[in-house]
Amino acid sequence: EQIRQVIEKDPQLAKKYSCVNSIKGIGLMTFAVIVAETDGFALIENQAQLCSYAGYDVIENQSGKRVGLGRISKKGNAHIRRVLHLPSFSVVKYERRFTVFYQRIFERSYLKMKAYVAVQRKLLCVIYALWKKEERFQAQLNTTQLNTTQTSSTQASLVQ
Repeated sequence: EQIRQVIEKDPQLAKKYSCVNSIKGIGLMTFAVIVAETDGFALIENQAQLCSYAGYDVIENQSGKRVGLGRISKKGNAHIRRVLHLPSFSVVKYERRFTVFYQRIFERSYLKMKAYVAVQRKLLCVIYALWKKEERFQAQLNTTQLNTTQTSSTQASLVQ
């Protein structure tokens, strides 16, 4: 309740909360933890820096000629990764963009948790973009975007 009161007292923070809260699955606690842990994205200059800060950056596993699988570093802020775990399930269930992204990663790797971690990283990047631009999340793709995507995929299949 105190967190809600703090957000409501600050009009700029309340506006940014309404923008980020437009994503289904992102609630008050998720927003509060991300803003508190990043200090309102004060020192973050781009999405790559944010992902590295949160520990979602990919590190390579190799030595000499042996090349292993890449994985996330987990050297960043564990609080951000922890708070994005459950919202990633909701976002995959209710937001079509994230569902398509999840399915694409899962079909490539056949690892559910790897796909959910990728969704968490993308969700963090979307939250950062909404924070910076002060825009609400658009749940549906524009029909022009859908038509151009379908047309380009149809043309690519005809070329093959």
